[in-house]
Amino acid sequence: MKKPMFLMMVLVLIAGLAAGCSSDSGPDIENVNADKAKELWETEQAEVLDVRSEEEYAEGHIPGAALIPLPVLEENLDQLDKEKPYLVVCRSGNRSAQASQILAENGFEKIYNMENGMNEWTYEIEK
Repeated sequence: MKKPMFLMMVLVLIAGLAAGCSSDSGPDIENVNADKAKELWETEQAEVLDVRSEEEYAEGHIPGAALIPLPVLEENLDQLDKEKPYLVVCRSGNRSAQASQILAENGFEKIYNMENGMNEWTYEIEK
């Protein structure tokens, strides 16, 4: 009789861990494709943060995107509002994933990471 009870407790524990149960929900990073990113941008559900170089940004960026290159992001976090949602973009999705993690570690609440970056953005750009 003890074995089934122990098994039940283990299963409940595993289910809780799989569901992400914890006392601290922490920041929310959501990976999104270009279509979802466009929707977030168009409906102003998130501020666009471009973490590419100045040269890459000048070649074309999402209209209204703020530029803070990844190498200087941490020292410029005071330019951002921790309570606003951010759509983080780069060229291919690698730097934006790193930047999203930096934002999360510094108390930003809602972060959207655009997977595959501007390489997949086929919509309006600004130069």
